[in-house]
Amino acid sequence: MRGARLVPGRLTARLATRGRRSTRPFPATTTSAGPRMYAAAAVDTRQPEQLPFHAPSTIPISPASSPVTRQEQDIPITRDVLRDAVSATRPRNNWTKDEIATIYGHPLMDLVHQASLVHRRFHDPAEVQLCTLMNIKTGGCTEDCSYCAQATRYQKGTGLQAKKVEPVEAVLAAARTAKANGSTRFCMGAAWRDMRGRKNSMRNISEMVQGVRGMGMEVCVTLGMIDGDQARELKEAGLTAYNHNVDTSREFYPSVISTRTYDERLQTLSYVRDAGINVCSGGILGLGETAEDRVGLLYTVSTLPKHPESFPVNALVPIKGTPLGDRTPIDFTSMLRTIATARLVMPATIVRIAAGRKTMSEEKQALCFMAGANAIFTGEKMLTTDCNGWDEDKVMFDRWGLEPMKSFDKSSGPVPGSCS
Repeated sequence: MRGARLVPGRLTARLATRGRRSTRPFPATTTSAGPRMYAAAAVDTRQPEQLPFHAPSTIPISPASSPVTRQEQDIPITRDVLRDAVSATRPRNNWTKDEIATIYGHPLMDLVHQASLVHRRFHDPAEVQLCTLMNIKTGGCTEDCSYCAQATRYQKGTGLQAKKVEPVEAVLAAARTAKANGSTRFCMGAAWRDMRGRKNSMRNISEMVQGVRGMGMEVCVTLGMIDGDQARELKEAGLTAYNHNVDTSREFYPSVISTRTYDERLQTLSYVRDAGINVCSGGILGLGETAEDRVGLLYTVSTLPKHPESFPVNALVPIKGTPLGDRTPIDFTSMLRTIATARLVMPATIVRIAAGRKTMSEEKQALCFMAGANAIFTGEKMLTTDCNGWDEDKVMFDRWGLEPMKSFDKSSGPVPGSCS
């Protein structure tokens, strides 16, 4: 590993047994407010040269042999950067691109290990949130997102037929099915550019939100761009979270979408945050971007005034008929590296494996969970692509000792008493 040497760290914390599953040891909870702090591994406060890992001064990367950089160059590795990230007791919002690149370029096996330490400090490592996504309005979108089958301009090539908004009762029936199968978060997506002039649709969606919340589930919607008044209306209906992905780096974004600007996406996130709704915003890997762009994606979301409560990581599922329909799927190590880096720079955020999980083996998914992923989409379908089903996920959870996260069970607030 380019001269890097891994020395196993000492597990200094005693593991307490959780009452609801007495046969499996869990870390002892050290606080009941904010993110639950688990002492699965002590924070290493030794000087850099005494850390459990020994990073080389530089890691030469060639694009022909690794996906880590846009062009052949050396990425400086400052041990202080990773040490500080691993020692964090609360989220920080002043990351630089160089710092994130330093973490992202760290030797992968040790990167996953270090991310797992942070994950155990902020989250229960055995809990994974089960989310079910329903497309409540298919196709007919005026945008030109190069990856999306729901754009009207690609309809001839994709064969996708546009549909009207689903009836409220049909959506609530799907939510009841999801809950019966163990999902605790129900997400609804509609293929629109924005919500201007859609008052009737907004009333119906508000009714859907109220109905899902009445079942005791978290509820998330993604409806395109919304303004402040619409965000407040959704908040009053009981919306838990609003999804609006930034997709990729600011620099690469114009190569993927031209009908909506990067700043328009950020403005929507601002309206959502101001209304008191949780933010769900992530990206898509495999669009033709480089590792530098993945760093840029992480930089955007980790330097928002407050980190997103959830960060979905999608692997592009190429759809024939779209401009990216012939793309080669993203290498798994890039997915894993992005998840691990996200966990280190946004320690309290829920990191969700989204599109593309269908192609992952259980072993690959387990590596993602070790690296800090703690949410998945499960059920009958994503928006227009296949999804892992509830039954197979139940088998996977039993095999790997995982359990569903309860609704409204996570917070990404600062740890009381921790320093800024």
